[in-house]
Amino acid sequence: MKLISTLLLLGLFVTGAFAQRPRETDPQPAQKTQTTAPAPKSVKAKYEGGVFGYRETMEGTLLFDDENKRLLFKDKKPPKEIHIPYEAITQAFADTQKRRPAAATVASHVPLYGIPASFIRTKVRYLTLQYLDPDSGVHGVTSFRLQNKDVLASWLEALANKTGMTKRGDIYIKKRVDDSSKVVPSKQ
Repeated sequence: MKLISTLLLLGLFVTGAFAQRPRETDPQPAQKTQTTAPAPKSVKAKYEGGVFGYRETMEGTLLFDDENKRLLFKDKKPPKEIHIPYEAITQAFADTQKRRPAAATVASHVPLYGIPASFIRTKVRYLTLQYLDPDSGVHGVTSFRLQNKDVLASWLEALANKTGMTKRGDIYIKKRVDDSSKVVPSKQ
């Protein structure tokens, strides 16, 4: 019995000694580069609200206007046009929400199909922007519904490059520049 317990104890120490070795590292770790496809110049989008003066949702085209340095949304109807200057955009991120389609909502009220239809959900992708207009001092959050995940990722990366934003976690931010000449003294 002593021999068996001695061998088990010796095996335990030997196993523990091998487990405590330092890990070997690769001399050249693999670079993880996630490249997205280049963003198209324009993409179909749905404006969801957030810009001052444009309360209703609109369907149209979202495009980069590099000549005027702004993000431009053109409604299907010609008179409506929303533009946000690149310098006004302070943060941008990709947002995904699960929504129930309208047909599933209607079907969920039918007695026979109600329970299975209530489980139907689709993913909706949004490009969400936070902006601060330096001319008017108006700030807000707006969002544009885009087609799919790949288009959203490429547009977000292209917008970050055009506006000079840096990535922090899952969002892109523009570092604030403190300009002492723009400080407004407080009234007392």
